[in-house]
Amino acid sequence: MLKKINHVAIAVNNLEETAKFYQNILGLNLAGVEVVTAQKTKAGFLKIGESNIELLEPAEPTSPLVKFLETKGQGIHHICFEVDDIESAVKVFLERGAIMIDQKPRPGAHHTKVTFIHPKSSSGVLIELCELPKEG
Repeated sequence: MLKKINHVAIAVNNLEETAKFYQNILGLNLAGVEVVTAQKTKAGFLKIGESNIELLEPAEPTSPLVKFLETKGQGIHHICFEVDDIESAVKVFLERGAIMIDQKPRPGAHHTKVTFIHPKSSSGVLIELCELPKEG
């Protein structure tokens, strides 16, 4: 059901400033930045192998990421697993006892569908599931 790690997300106060480290020191390329309106975040992706590092900055003062940064500071926010069929994955994980933040997928970056498994289900780790847009 899980295909691969799509990305590891890092919550940051300033995406452009943080990206300088990943670009200038680690040699990664920032593939672009987009505002994800549904999640009130600004996201920038740095490709590494088959996965990405996602830098996440609040796009609005009401973004849930603001509270995360205030309480936990900058750092790893979540890990995202790619799935082929997100609706089926949600159903299976609910049947297995997962606590879902979203029981219906919502729009994510790059036209993906996303949903989150609550950290109470996974020893404190926020887990995102994403389904890539269908080609065609």
